[in-house]
Amino acid sequence: MPAQAAVEPPRERLTELEVEAIEMFINFLRLIGLPKSVGEIYGLLFVAPRPMAMDEVMDRLGISLGAASQGLKLLRSFGAVRVVYERGERRDHYVADLELSRFATTFIKDELQPRIDMAAERIRRMEESLGDLPAKERRATRERIDRLKHWLDKGRKILPWLIRFMKL
Repeated sequence: MPAQAAVEPPRERLTELEVEAIEMFINFLRLIGLPKSVGEIYGLLFVAPRPMAMDEVMDRLGISLGAASQGLKLLRSFGAVRVVYERGERRDHYVADLELSRFATTFIKDELQPRIDMAAERIRRMEESLGDLPAKERRATRERIDRLKHWLDKGRKILPWLIRFMKL
């Protein structure tokens, strides 16, 4: 007798509220380089009326275990999602931390600041290699490096302001 494929129950449709929240967070988080699934997870949890287990998140969004696991782990590392205790449940349940400023501040400190520091080091190495260029190329390249330094300086100045603004 041939084995029958397991029939999965139909997935519960997302509400209009959930769709709007999910799309908003997908767009916002993609802007800062995070995967679509991270925006989907955070958007769903943001409007969820109760904590959700990972398998519920997977089912509602139609995402894989890997995407759900990595997305929740990343969101937890930024402080955007936390695990809460659900009485009588062995599974972890997740809620969105509604204090978005904490998420943004952590992202700025843990992601943007190190990238700016890395860019500064790369610019320093670029300046060191200027001597290897012919004089005419050196002048043009120096102008470009100076432009990079100018933008990097602006970025460095704005990060503390952004952090203060997020805490208001």
